[in-house]
Amino acid sequence: MQIDDTDRHLIALLAENARAPVAKLARATGLARTTVQARLERLESSGTIGGYTIRKGPGLKPVLSASVLVSVEPRSEAAVVARLKALPGIVRATTTSGRTDLLVEVTAETTEALDALLDRIGEAKGVRSSESLIHLTTKIAR
Repeated sequence: MQIDDTDRHLIALLAENARAPVAKLARATGLARTTVQARLERLESSGTIGGYTIRKGPGLKPVLSASVLVSVEPRSEAAVVARLKALPGIVRATTTSGRTDLLVEVTAETTEALDALLDRIGEAKGVRSSESLIHLTTKIAR
């Protein structure tokens, strides 16, 4: 499905506030409410908009987060990903190009829990090596 500049504008508005009322989106785009609703339904049914979500505020965010760069033994990626899925605290795992194979985002409530999770990732069968980057201060969050 092709999307146009108006669709992109709607998506950008929803990225800022997924709960924005159709009337507000209509005013911001200069379109009729029924047109905006029809466009949103088309974007949803085509899969361009895959869903709506929330961003957790400070009261709900885990205390600690980190990115883990993981190098995997040859032909072990599927097994490593299956092991990572089973670990609590894994937020996302993404394949990468470059010197590492996976970028794994993790969260934990305490330094002890984060340390244990990082150990479990490094000890997983098929993991050649891992490097942890603990997140300190968020400068941009969209």
